[in-house]
Order: sequence, then C-alpha cells, then structure tokens
Amino acid sequence: MQKLVIHNGKIITPFRIIPKGTIEIFGNKITAIYEGEVKKVDNAIVIDAKDRYISPGFIDIHVHGGGGHDFMDGEVTGFLKIAELHAKYGTTAMLPTTLTGSKDDLLNTLEIYEQANNINNNGAEFLGLHLEGPYFAMSQRGAQDPRYIRDPNPVEYQEILQRSKHIVRWSAAPELKGAMEFGRYLRENKVLASIAHTDAIYEEVVDAVENGFSLSTHLYSGMSGVSRKNAFRFAGVIESSLLMDELDVEIIADGIHLPSPLLKLIYKVKGPHKIALITDAMRAAGCSPGESVLGHKDHGLKVIVEDGVAKLPDRTAFAGSVATADRLVRNMIRMADVSLLDAIMMMTTTPARIMGIDHKKGSLSVGKDADIVIFDQNIEIQETIVGGKRVYSRN
Repeated sequence: MQKLVIHNGKIITPFRIIPKGTIEIFGNKITAIYEGEVKKVDNAIVIDAKDRYISPGFIDIHVHGGGGHDFMDGEVTGFLKIAELHAKYGTTAMLPTTLTGSKDDLLNTLEIYEQANNINNNGAEFLGLHLEGPYFAMSQRGAQDPRYIRDPNPVEYQEILQRSKHIVRWSAAPELKGAMEFGRYLRENKVLASIAHTDAIYEEVVDAVENGFSLSTHLYSGMSGVSRKNAFRFAGVIESSLLMDELDVEIIADGIHLPSPLLKLIYKVKGPHKIALITDAMRAAGCSPGESVLGHKDHGLKVIVEDGVAKLPDRTAFAGSVATADRLVRNMIRMADVSLLDAIMMMTTTPARIMGIDHKKGSLSVGKDADIVIFDQNIEIQETIVGGKRVYSRN
C-alpha cells in the first residue's frame, strides 16, 4: 500500500481549523495530522490542497437516489451509480433508503444491497440500509405510495430483519397499533428507530422515546404540528422533537423544504450536536430539471423537478429533494447564519454519532477512516477520498 499525503490546506476538526495543515494516510486510516508542511515521506502520493479546506467526508443518513437511479429500482448498477454521483458532491458514506412498498420489494432490495455492497469501490460507502416505511400514518404519507401503507406486523418485520444484517435504521409512525412493540424489537436488535410520516401528539412521542425511538425523520416534513381538539391544543411531533433532548433530528436543508426562519429555529433550539443534515435525494439529484419518477422507475410516482425540488404533477406538494450534500452545507451557512465548523459538524460528526459509528467516522483524527473531502470557500468539492482511495477529483 502506498502512503497518501494531503498538505497545504485548512484542516477542519471538531474544535478548530488548522491552517496550513497536513494529513498522512496509510491504507484506509489516518496516520498523522499536523500543522505545517509535509515531513519527509518516501514513495507517497501527495495532494496539494492549495489552501482549500480539508474536511471529514460528508455522511448522508437518508438518501433515495441520484444520477437517474433509485435504490428501489432493484438494480446493482443503480446502487453503484448513486454512490458515485453523491461522492462527486462530498458524500463519503450513506444509508441507502427505501420507500414504502410491498414486502417482496423490500426483500428484493435487501438482496440487491448485498450484491452492490460487495463491489462498491468507486463511490460513497454504504453504511447499511434505512427502511422508510411502510408503517406510516395515511394522513401524513406525503409522496409515499398509499397502496402499501400498513400497521407494524411482527411476523413481517421480524422476517425482514432476519433476512439481512445490513438494516441499521427503520422509520415509522409511533402512534400506530403495534408500534411500541416494534420500537422495542428494533432497539433489541440494534436498529435505529426513527419517527416519521406521523400524526402523533406529544404523549405518544414520549411513549415512543421510552420504547426505543431516538430520531425524528426529516423534521417538519410528513409530521404533525400543534392541533386542536374540542378547543384544547396538543403539541405534535414537530414541537415534541424540538422540546425533547432525547430526540435527535434530521433536516432536509435544501433551502426549499425548510425556509431560512425554520432552519434558524431548529439550529437555535437543537444545536449542531443534535442535528443531522440529509439530502433525502431522489433519482433526479445531479440531473437536469424536468419529468422524473419517485421510487421504482417502472411503477413509481411521476413527478416534476423544477425550482430545485421535485413536486407532484399538480404542484400541490413537494415529492422529494434533489439536493446534494455540498448544497446542504452551503445553505446552513448562507441561510441559517451557521459557522462553517457547525455546518460541517451537522454533515459529519453528528450523523456519525447518531448511527453509532463515531469511533471510526465523522471527524479527522488519527486512527479513524480516511474519509476526506477537499473544498473551496464556496463548498465546491475538489477531491473526495473514501477509505484512503481517491474516488473523485475535479481536475
């Protein structure tokens, strides 16, 4: 194995920015970080960062597709192309995410994931599968296919989890019949349970947290806010997520799903240690505007991509994001007045901690995985390195 050295860059750590810093990599691990020029290194590949930023690789824990492909297409090539597309925009690790579908669709996706994961060498690393649905509130389904929405069934979800060791996260509505048993089962099997597409009220969210749920999926999207019943007000999932320190939140910071005031509010209340930035990108990410499909290419939902977002054909609602990770970081800095360090934390350190992989990913530290991106002051990606391998170079 040949040593890789990145020098002459501003290294972003969780605590500070090291000017004119150098990082040394051997194999897939970071072996040294220091301020100053390169020490004598024989037989090494040397990358001059040209005074740009050297950052931990971006970790996207909720992504459906990109580059014209969707994980629900059930194609190994599609999985690989999605990983390659997002690597160009700084993502070094991701959770391929499903949509609500039949059990057969889910089981097929599990098989395709295993095949793709074994040969995924040129794009963002797969961290495991995120199942989004099918256990959702019909009233908060959004663009999820209503034909497949149902309550948690122990026979079904136990079979699915037993079929694959790669399921690491599952999003569901906690107010459904059987949801508490489901949450406990996920926790027992070390699968992250996340609250999503839900009409729950505060008391039900409290029950959910006590029974294994620890994350709110795409905060503000597909979830209840304050409601009134017989003149009495009830806090919804939005307010509960902001209020409860026990809950982490993820946000689609594409600048469209959440406007500037809401980005600022979430950041003010939760702080960068509790917020993960996600793309929630569908197949049209990285593609030109126009017609597209959410979900399986043959029987998914037809959508229109315009104004930087996917919309239902009648334009009454959004139908998915087309964001890439670099855009999320830019938006938090420009729209939410967040510092570069905090924006990077929400794209790296915090998602790594949420997924329980912060011992090896999410920050630049000796001994951790060499997942690194180099970008300029506009967060334009110049280099992407996954496990010590250069998978994208702009030049």
